[in-house]
Amino acid sequence: MRNVLIGSFFLSLAGSIWGGMFIAVRLSIFVIPPIPLVWMRYGTALLALVVMMMMTHSSWYIAPKDRKLLFLSALLGQTLSIVTQETGTMLTSAQTGSIITAATPAFMVVFGCWLLQERLTLGRVFSVVLATVGVLLIVFDPDNIQVNAWGGLFLFIAAVTWALMSVLLKFLSRYSVITVTFYSVLIAFLLLSPYALHWLFTAADISAMAAPAVWGSVLYLGFISTTAGFSLWNKGLMYMDASIGGLFMFFQPVVGTLLGWLLLDEPVTVYFWAGFLLIAVGVVLAMRGGNTTAEEKIARNRENLQGSHK
Repeated sequence: MRNVLIGSFFLSLAGSIWGGMFIAVRLSIFVIPPIPLVWMRYGTALLALVVMMMMTHSSWYIAPKDRKLLFLSALLGQTLSIVTQETGTMLTSAQTGSIITAATPAFMVVFGCWLLQERLTLGRVFSVVLATVGVLLIVFDPDNIQVNAWGGLFLFIAAVTWALMSVLLKFLSRYSVITVTFYSVLIAFLLLSPYALHWLFTAADISAMAAPAVWGSVLYLGFISTTAGFSLWNKGLMYMDASIGGLFMFFQPVVGTLLGWLLLDEPVTVYFWAGFLLIAVGVVLAMRGGNTTAEEKIARNRENLQGSHK
């Protein structure tokens, strides 16, 4: 029970931080395109992560057998997921971005069962269907002209790839959270550098980037959303099943919707809340099966071990 409470605390903080992230993206995305924005975000975060590595005396070592997995998780999560997330937010709105990516927990159920042998039930399968219908309802909302199919598709991809990355991180739990976060951000930063540097030297509007709202958003995205958010999320996942931990992504749309309404005057329509309700029901239904117990995991590991000797 203590582990669940600790994990819940870290994951709820991460979800709340990411709710504010969508506001920062909306304030800067029309000055700095998605890929350069993610690159600047990660460059800022790397400064903080290096300091954290040194202050906590975290190990810099990653075993050779785990490096491919680390690269894959960074490619899917910190690179593909975040770029598609910010692109989708640019094409839609802060509320829409936060709520569509909240479908992540349902997909974490599927990947958790597939890769981690966590419990799969009919209810959890049905939850994915409900969450998908909820996403489509938001995407094709006829009352909100800010929502379009391309934006919804990008956000959907972001939700799926983030779910897969979150499950893959469970295989790297032997390492410090700060170490995993540092290398994940570094890999994504290097992958995005060629395009981002080309844009910076050929197309960047430096005067527009100097606006307080823009550089303030970059600092928030780097120091708070990336450094703090990624570290808290990775840490929280160490304390519970990936499929259950995903529930705390719902702090993200609640905060994102409230801030979008309060700060950006973004509309909240009936279709939006109907989609949100379907996603919420889907995820709650997914969680009804509960955690995969230690006994079940031991039994499965024993069965796999016996099977390997046949």
